[in-house]
Amino acid sequence: MNEQPPPVRACIFDVDGTLINSEDIYTDIYNRILSEYGRPAYPWRIKARQQSRGTAGTQRLLDWAQVPLTIAEWKTKEKKHTHLFKNSKLLPGVEELLATLFTRTSLPLYLSLASSAGARLFALKTSHIPSITAAFADTRLHVFGDDPEMSDSRKKPEPDIFLLALKRTNEAAKQNGEEEIDAKECLVFEDSIAGVEAARRAGMRVVWVPHPGLAEVCKGKEMDVLMGRTEADGKLPIYGETIDAERIEPAEDGRLLSVDRLAELITSLEDFSYEAYGLQVTK
Repeated sequence: MNEQPPPVRACIFDVDGTLINSEDIYTDIYNRILSEYGRPAYPWRIKARQQSRGTAGTQRLLDWAQVPLTIAEWKTKEKKHTHLFKNSKLLPGVEELLATLFTRTSLPLYLSLASSAGARLFALKTSHIPSITAAFADTRLHVFGDDPEMSDSRKKPEPDIFLLALKRTNEAAKQNGEEEIDAKECLVFEDSIAGVEAARRAGMRVVWVPHPGLAEVCKGKEMDVLMGRTEADGKLPIYGETIDAERIEPAEDGRLLSVDRLAELITSLEDFSYEAYGLQVTK
């Protein structure tokens, strides 16, 4: 029987597709570029391999698209559409979740951000959303892909970005005279496969909230995602097929958990269970 993890003391949030609907905007941008070359719309069975994987992910996109562009040229075309991110909106359940974690738990929590995107793009996507600005007001706990301390770090699915977030959280905890926070006391909120795997490699617990399109192509592979083993054999998974599917059975409390109970799948942050993570909500 797996040992009961300790109560959560810190929450680390991805941004795109977890807090806001920017993954849909990214897909729109990709489709605009692909249409210039007469290519079909970008499918989730391919995006599942690309999402949150930085340069390696972009190369996977280009390998599929077969367009005459280098990674740098593709990124230049992307930048021409960044104004679309001003239309970013909160995903269901996010506003209530952030307000609760920030102000209504019996013990104070540390809330941090760990996003592969850059800081300026984050500001463009979220500066018009007060609940994000309020919950993550402590900029010491922000980690972005263009952070100076990330310059020599490996991108998701490697754990570096989450480990840096924990390091900064513990620096804040030390200043507050609190005990050091262990990785297992951190709960990561992620939407991408690479993000879940990165959190697992960091030794943290994780809540996976996939986009409906991603959830659809991952049918039968949910346990592989939750356990962080989708590419353990060094081969790219084929998404969108349910051959040899491994059914994920609900736990006794109805939650969809990994075998080791350190990762959970939910369809919306509206369904988050505070009690399951040792969090007492005050009225």
